[in-house]
Amino acid sequence: MGNKVTKVFYISLAIAILFIIWGVISEDTLPNWNLGTVTGKIQSFLVDKFGWFYLLSATAFLVFALFLIASKYGNIVLGKDGDKPEYNYVTWFGMLFSAGMGIGLVFWGATEPIYHFNTPPYAVENEGEAAKVAMRYSFFHWGLHPWAIYSVLALALAYFQFRKDAPGLISSTLKPLFGSRMDGGYGTLVDVIAVFATIFGVATSLGLGAQQISSGLGYIVEGLTNNFTLQLIIIIIVTVLFMLSAITGLNKGIKYLSTTNIILAFLLLFFMMFAGPTNFIMNFFTTSLGSYIQNLPAMSFRMAPFNEENTGWLQSWTIFYWAWWIAWAPFVGMFIARVSRGRTVREFVVGVLLVPTLFGALWFAVFGGSAISLEYNDGMDLFNIIGEVGQEAALFTVLENYPISMLTSILTIFLISTFFITSADSATFVLGMQTTGGSLNPNVKVKLAWGVVQSATAAVLLWQGGLGALQTASIIAAFPFAFILIMVIFAVIKEFKEEARNYPLKRKRPEER
Repeated sequence: MGNKVTKVFYISLAIAILFIIWGVISEDTLPNWNLGTVTGKIQSFLVDKFGWFYLLSATAFLVFALFLIASKYGNIVLGKDGDKPEYNYVTWFGMLFSAGMGIGLVFWGATEPIYHFNTPPYAVENEGEAAKVAMRYSFFHWGLHPWAIYSVLALALAYFQFRKDAPGLISSTLKPLFGSRMDGGYGTLVDVIAVFATIFGVATSLGLGAQQISSGLGYIVEGLTNNFTLQLIIIIIVTVLFMLSAITGLNKGIKYLSTTNIILAFLLLFFMMFAGPTNFIMNFFTTSLGSYIQNLPAMSFRMAPFNEENTGWLQSWTIFYWAWWIAWAPFVGMFIARVSRGRTVREFVVGVLLVPTLFGALWFAVFGGSAISLEYNDGMDLFNIIGEVGQEAALFTVLENYPISMLTSILTIFLISTFFITSADSATFVLGMQTTGGSLNPNVKVKLAWGVVQSATAAVLLWQGGLGALQTASIIAAFPFAFILIMVIFAVIKEFKEEARNYPLKRKRPEER
């Protein structure tokens, strides 16, 4: 497995550069054909006609992940027999969590629950019921479904790469279905789609991060305006930082940053848990977790065929999230696969599904619960305040109502920055792998090239329309990749059945391992 730049690199880079140039052209120059208008029309078509497809696909990935845990295939090692995990559990969880959620969790932690509380997905009887539904849907959007999407692809990549010695490419996971055709044009097409999805999935996250850092600085530094110019400066500064991190490699840059992320996230989490309404938060967490588990099947298949208003809510939230997670899947999947060698299928899927889901649920209960408490118990009109200052300022607005808000706001900005760097750093690594034939140590120049492309894409999307443009890009990028993920499931099942025939998957007693 070499480190040679492949044609996937040149094709993907050309498409990305053309996209950036298109994005820079103003609306006046191309009134009906500028980037924002065209992508907006494509997005409207996809969510109107294929919202059900995103919903069913995400649920199918979760069902498959749960099947793997219970099946005889759970004993298969993602590596050669006898391979031991490269990283301990704490480091492993930190790395996959930082790459898999990162900025989004900080951005939406307070915003999403307070938004659902004020605009529920369906009619509710009272405010108490609205609060429960708000938290349940926050758990839903950040819980088992996204991690199931990641786990399916990550599992396939780790299995084929470490057990079957295939290149670490997404096209390699489809060889059981298409054979040698994946070595030619079909394989190139699959890998280009994966690179395209990665660029736009990560650019969405980087754009959110730039918005929130800018908002936080505007809160801390009096007179500083949260606008596109400030966001662009932040993107440039953080780009330089994550490129320095990318040069140091996986075991230094990303590993240390991931550990830093987890420490900072826990510090902020526990501070808010005890500085905020602790009893309310923990009661809310416990109730919402039970409600989430109880209502999971119904939420997983819920569309709104007779209610146009509800359809709009689903498209803005659930459909967007499922598309965003699918767009993130090649990036997060490849990264999780890279750090999961030596684990069994069952250990891998349980770890990837449960640990981040529980942590994410606690995060939303703490920050979203604190926000809802300000409205429900203290009578504060937080929803309208956030409407005036912007969604990216929601967390800082909540922190302002609790002790040492200046210190916690600075800590939050630092946390977002380290998540920003980790996500971008991990993405440049993954894009480097995809465009150098699956190399586990991509060329630094290739990683730097993708770093510039990612940041430029995020800047163009922010300039074209902020959060709306970022969401649009994710939904479009995810559509073709969803079909690839579905094929990956069939390829994995076919390969696992073959392995079961050739190598009986008996449970091993501890002394036999």
